[in-house]
Amino acid sequence: MPHYHTLGQVPPKRHTIFRKPDGSLYAEQLVSTEGFSDVFSLVYHCYPPTRVSRIDKPYSVSPEVAIDPNMQHRSFNGFDVPAMDDFLDSRVPVLVNDDVHISLAAPRKSMTAYFYKNSGADEMIFIHMGEGVLRTMYGNIPFIYGDHLVIPRGIIYQLEFHSEENRLFIVESFTPLRFPKRYVNRAGQLLEHAPYCERDIRKPQNLETHDEHGDFLVKIKRGDTIWPYHYATHPFDLIGWDGFHYPFALSIHDFEPITGRIHQPPPVHQTFETPAFVMCAFVPRLFDYHPLSIPVPYNHSNVDSDEVLYYVAGDFMSRNNIKKGMITLHPTGIPHGPHPGAVERSIGAKETQELAVMIDTFHPLKITRQALSIENTDYYRSWME
Repeated sequence: MPHYHTLGQVPPKRHTIFRKPDGSLYAEQLVSTEGFSDVFSLVYHCYPPTRVSRIDKPYSVSPEVAIDPNMQHRSFNGFDVPAMDDFLDSRVPVLVNDDVHISLAAPRKSMTAYFYKNSGADEMIFIHMGEGVLRTMYGNIPFIYGDHLVIPRGIIYQLEFHSEENRLFIVESFTPLRFPKRYVNRAGQLLEHAPYCERDIRKPQNLETHDEHGDFLVKIKRGDTIWPYHYATHPFDLIGWDGFHYPFALSIHDFEPITGRIHQPPPVHQTFETPAFVMCAFVPRLFDYHPLSIPVPYNHSNVDSDEVLYYVAGDFMSRNNIKKGMITLHPTGIPHGPHPGAVERSIGAKETQELAVMIDTFHPLKITRQALSIENTDYYRSWME
């Protein structure tokens, strides 16, 4: 999905001799997707990336599903998820299916004792609170409030936080996250009508080459299991790399809204897509400018998808009693729409300052045990006068 990028030193021709100053060879590695048929990067290590000294006992992180199937509108107070020191321990799955896991996290500490790799899923980490640096073997990406950090599968990373006040909304996709097809031309360039462009995509910078021997713990997730691998050399030992497979950041504040004379449907807010779900960003924007327009969304039925909204900031025009960090779930087949009073409140309004992230899944979502502990149990009745 990103475009060609390179950092550090690479040889003039791929798969050729590339020596260190002492005459020994750098170790070339191809990081490829879809069996050599899609995007890839060529990376050059100080040492072969295969030096595993031991593997500890794997352990399960399988979500504990409490409700399946679900046929009820629900909401959850995301900020009620307790803060924990460790990043992985703090990740709380809320809504899951075979295509995507949606989690919340409130880590207090930076990842210093280990590295992490999701070998089977792309991850999108939305930064609701906090700032810091995403560190990878491809280089570093500073992050702040409002950033989507997109980390493709197979990339080893650490998160460094600048404070203990951090809130994350995490989407784990088992199919690749891509730019929507209608946003790109045949060459892969983002088109003029897309709500963001290449200048908004922040790529890794400041490549750090760690030429180090030791015991380096990399927790590798495959499916619902984590395998603790111990490597004899530092995972971030790249002297250089180039290609198309790498992490990047896109700020919600750089998403340019598409507006119209009458209410625009959710696809105009789309950020990413997969074969199994789409993601959107609702951002501050001018309301519709037809003289008789009703800015608030009309009642609608999600005939083919479950709709998830994660509320970030501002007053959401169609909802009452919304708080930061709240998640709503509107399942397939049940109509939902503006809360009582929202339609009249919206008439004549000129703009909104809302911020939210939306996910529409094409297969039903299951609700975890942890989600039930933060649920607003009467939400389905909130449309009563």
